Amino acid sequence: MSRRRPHPRRRRGTRGRLSPALVVTAVLASLVGAGIFLVPTLRADGEDAAELTVRYRTAPAARAEVAAPWLEVVNTSDRNVRLSDVVLRYHFRVDDGAEDPAKGATGDTTGHRGDGAGYGANCVRSSVDCSLITRRFGTAEGGLRHLEAGFSPSAGTLRPGESSKGIGLQLYRLDHGELDQTDDPSYDAALTRYAPSRKVSAYLRGKLVWGDEPGRVPAPAPDGSAGTAGDPPDGVLFDDFHYTGPADPALAAGGWQVRTGAGGPGIKGTWTRSGIAFPAESPGTGDGGSAGPVSDQVLRLRAGTDGSVDGTRQAEIHTGPNFRTGTLAARVRFSDRPAEGHDGDHISQAFFAISPNQRSREYSELDYEYLPNGGWGALGPRLDTTSWRDVDAGDRVTRATVEKLGDDWHTLMITAVDGTTEYSVDGRVLFRTDAAYFPREAMGVHFSAWFVDLPFQDAGRAWDMEVDWLYLAEDREVSLKDVRRQVRDLSGAGSGYVDTLG
Repeated sequence: MSRRRPHPRRRRGTRGRLSPALVVTAVLASLVGAGIFLVPTLRADGEDAAELTVRYRTAPAARAEVAAPWLEVVNTSDRNVRLSDVVLRYHFRVDDGAEDPAKGATGDTTGHRGDGAGYGANCVRSSVDCSLITRRFGTAEGGLRHLEAGFSPSAGTLRPGESSKGIGLQLYRLDHGELDQTDDPSYDAALTRYAPSRKVSAYLRGKLVWGDEPGRVPAPAPDGSAGTAGDPPDGVLFDDFHYTGPADPALAAGGWQVRTGAGGPGIKGTWTRSGIAFPAESPGTGDGGSAGPVSDQVLRLRAGTDGSVDGTRQAEIHTGPNFRTGTLAARVRFSDRPAEGHDGDHISQAFFAISPNQRSREYSELDYEYLPNGGWGALGPRLDTTSWRDVDAGDRVTRATVEKLGDDWHTLMITAVDGTTEYSVDGRVLFRTDAAYFPREAMGVHFSAWFVDLPFQDAGRAWDMEVDWLYLAEDREVSLKDVRRQVRDLSGAGSGYVDTLG
C-alpha cells in the first residue's frame, strides 16, 4: 500500500545555445516521450488565455445514491503551476431532507457536523494519489454548497500544457438517500467524457481563474490554506471511514477487504457483506479525546442471529499486511447490549492484528476482544488482551480486564517497540508482553463482530460495534496525545484517508 513520492526536480544546465526552432522541437519531443498530455490554450473570443482549464465528466444518471464528479486540471498558462496552489470547487444544491436548514451551515472541513444527514466525499482513483487530495465542504447563498478539492505539496507541479489526469471523486449523502443532481450548478449530464466545463470553478492562489461561482461564497485563502494541507507524515496509515458502503470502490482502493469466506472464528460460514456499513453518526467524546468527534460517519460492524446457523450473520473488515512494529490505534465503541432483540449472546467484538497465514513459522497476532456477556465458560463483561505465538499449540499470553467498556467511545492502542508489546485503553496500560511474544512478521489489521456460540433461539437480535478512525505509525512509538493530535490535524486538513507506509 505504499505510494510513490515525487522525485526532486533538477536544475537544468545552460551548456551552449540552440536555435528557437530546435529548442521547440526538443521540448515537444521530450514531453511526448514522457507521456505528458498537451492541451492547446483555450480562448473565448476576445478573452485572454485561461491559466487553468477544468475538464469534467460524470455518470449519465441524474438521480443516484452516489454522484461521480470526475475532474481534470490542465495548465493552460505559459508557466509552471504547483498543484498545492490549486483549489477546485464542484457546486451542488442541498437536497430535501439532506440537511436541516434550522441548524445552519457550518462551513466545516467535512460537511458532516450540524447539517442534518449531511454529505460525504471520497477519492476513488487518481494518478496524483488520493492520499494527496483533500476534500472539504463549503456553503454559499441560496441553499448551495460546494465540494472543494485541494492538493498537498507533494502532489507536484504541472508544466505548461500538462494535465493532472483524471481525479475520480464521489459525492454522497450520509443518510444514503438518493441525490437529485438535476438542479446542481456544476452537474452536466451531457458530459460523460472529459470536456472543459465552466460549471466547475478553479482557483489559483485564491484567485478565481476558471469557471462560474454561483452564489456569494468566500474565495480560498491566497496561500492555499483553505484548500490544501501539508504533506502527511511518513510511515502513517490513517482512515476515518468516509465510504458509501461495502461495495464502494474507494474502500477497495484503500486496501480494505470485507470478509465473506468460510472458516472461523465463531459460527463458520456466516461472514457476510451485509454487516458492514458507514452510517451517519455523531461520535461522542467518552474517551476524553480532543480528536473526537473527527467526523459524523463511522464504520459499523453488525452481527445478528436468531439462534440458528442459517439465521446468523457475522461481520469483519481487514487490510494489510501492513503492521509489525510501531503504534496501532483505533477509536472504538463496543456494545454492552444488543441494538435489536433480547440480550444474552456470547458476542465477541474485536480489534486485532494477525498474520495473513496462520500456518506461518513467523506467525504473530495481537488482540483486543471485548465480551460483554462473557464466553467459553467465563463471565463478562471483560476485555481480553492477548499476544499469540502459535495458534495450533495454544502458545499465547493473555490478560482479562473485568470491566464494562461498552456503549461509550474508547481509544485502543497497541504499541510494539523494542521487544515489548503494550496494550492501553484511553492511555491506561492494561497489559505488557515481552520479546517471546513480540511480532515476528507483518500483520493485517482487522475489525470483527462474531458469536462464540449460539446459546438460545429467538426471533432475532443484532449487535453493533463502531469505529471512528484507524491510525497506524510504523516502527515508532507515538503517545496517545500525539496520536490524537495527528488524527485531528489530518482530518481537519480534509484528509479522510492517508497511506504513506514504506
